Amino acid sequence: MTASTVATAAVSDEARIIGVLTLAFSSDPMARWSQPDPQKYLENFPLIAAAFGGNAFANETAYYADGYAGAALWLPPGVGPDDETLTTLLERIAPEEIKNDMPGIFEQMEKYHPTEPHWYLPMIGVDPSQQGKGVGSTLMKHALVPCDRDGVIAYLESSNPKNISLYERHGFEVIGEIQVGSSPTLRPMLRQPR
Repeated sequence: MTASTVATAAVSDEARIIGVLTLAFSSDPMARWSQPDPQKYLENFPLIAAAFGGNAFANETAYYADGYAGAALWLPPGVGPDDETLTTLLERIAPEEIKNDMPGIFEQMEKYHPTEPHWYLPMIGVDPSQQGKGVGSTLMKHALVPCDRDGVIAYLESSNPKNISLYERHGFEVIGEIQVGSSPTLRPMLRQPR
């Protein structure tokens, strides 16, 4: 494992960061359930990522490591995803056979989402060619500094069971399961400040 360096992304970094996240989520169970066609996935995932975590760029809470080997989009307290765009987008692009499941997933996500001030991690990912080198862990450590400094909880939904151990190593705990129809299981996770 090599030491990674983390930088705060500028708006001009957005395309590269969305690109690395598109690569990172290409085998993610929830991302591919919602976009099983490879061509449509490549066309639509960048739009989903921008709606889900794009507010991180304007808030200077989008981070990347080692020349875009990995990236994380964090939303600070009081900032959320662009829910309206995300809902409209998913209604338009979701395959017909899962469209009825999507509202239930969002309802359950809302049920677990903290109501008190918190940091929210909509997306973190590492280029598959760079995985296993500690990039994800470095990104996580970097972003958790303000959580601990300010005594604020952090929250995420894990869409890939392979990533749960990474989150647990950084203090997150699974607080439930979200599953509707044929969807994969999302696991909401909460971290108390240290």
